[in-house]
Amino acid sequence: MSTLQSVRGMNDVLPESADIWHFISEQLRSLCNLYGYREIRTPLLERTELFKRTIGEQTDIVEKEMYTFIDNNGESVTLRPEATASCVRASVEHGLVHNKQAKLWYFGPMFRHEKPQKGRYRQFHQFGIEALGWPGPDIDAELLIFASRLWKRLGVQSVKLEINTLGSSESRENYKNALVEYLSQYTAELDEDSQRRLFKNPLRILDSKNTRTREILKDAPNLFDYLDDSSLQQFTRLQAILAKADVQYTVNPGLVRGLDYYTSTVFEWVTDKLGAQSAVLAGGRYDGLVTQLGGKPTPAAGFAMGIERLIELVLLEGPPMQSILPEVYMVTMGDLAELEGIVLAETLRDSGIRVHSHFGGGNFKKQFKKADQSGARYAVVLGETELQQQMATIKDLRTESEQLSVPFQDVAKYLGRGLDTNC
Repeated sequence: MSTLQSVRGMNDVLPESADIWHFISEQLRSLCNLYGYREIRTPLLERTELFKRTIGEQTDIVEKEMYTFIDNNGESVTLRPEATASCVRASVEHGLVHNKQAKLWYFGPMFRHEKPQKGRYRQFHQFGIEALGWPGPDIDAELLIFASRLWKRLGVQSVKLEINTLGSSESRENYKNALVEYLSQYTAELDEDSQRRLFKNPLRILDSKNTRTREILKDAPNLFDYLDDSSLQQFTRLQAILAKADVQYTVNPGLVRGLDYYTSTVFEWVTDKLGAQSAVLAGGRYDGLVTQLGGKPTPAAGFAMGIERLIELVLLEGPPMQSILPEVYMVTMGDLAELEGIVLAETLRDSGIRVHSHFGGGNFKKQFKKADQSGARYAVVLGETELQQQMATIKDLRTESEQLSVPFQDVAKYLGRGLDTNC
């Protein structure tokens, strides 16, 4: 019988990789606590209509990438391709933004049927924060300052911030009309994706990578010429706050983001270390989304980042990851020693010491070999002599120092001192 393998694009996280996942999730949770964001957990499965209504039916995600199927009740459901829509749906459904404000964060798996490549999978993980109820631009700036602090914590230096504003709905609509009118002269020369987007989602053409399309866009109308005074003032204020907080940035007029719900401020942190897909963290304002889902008008902003891509970046640039290894390996010889070793191991764990107990028998030579391979600092040895004397033998596996005999009741205290010294 052939062995089964994982579904293409669904990636296993093996034990040797889990430590960096824990490290990053702990850093993210810690930062969220510092900034007053609280965790929300939403279902993996949502009604398909949620994403069609919020992300946009003409987007690549909805058109090509969603895992959608009809359930046993005849309802169309979708594995979530992103979490902002789910967070807003939950906030409206449970009254989190009814005459209130909410600062939320999430961490979990998302699903998109796209071409798998390094750091990008069909099941991938995202972290994101959503600030519901603040009109900005101060909250927009906080999102970017949060990210800046994260890069410092993780030792990542290659990322650069790009910002833009899409303006109000009215100014953006006026700009769309002008852009379509200009690009219609060159329809035959545009790349295939841009031709398809011209009358469906023309702003997406601005971030086309096609050489000829980029040349055509050089003389296209400028979005900033269509912005209303309020949008310009907000964007100017955002830049002033970032300058005061010493967050470096570049204004990129071609930055539009790929989801229909974005309004006003949009941003991306990008890097040249991860290949053609440069964005590591991205987001912006989505002031109309709560209303789209049946809530009262509520300003909102947030961002999301792919954890797999972040891990790739941290492994390239961040500090070396230290595996969480056992501190003590319990070596026992004989049934009575094994029983005593189980009790002693629990006593050590009560003191916060990480212990790996040897099971399955074997002579001392075999057990010490396993102890050395485990990475533990100490071996605690229990045999017939130790049981008679009620003394454990402690061997330092990483130095040439002589082994010692320590009373059972003092083992935790002795090891605790040694491990503290070597932290």
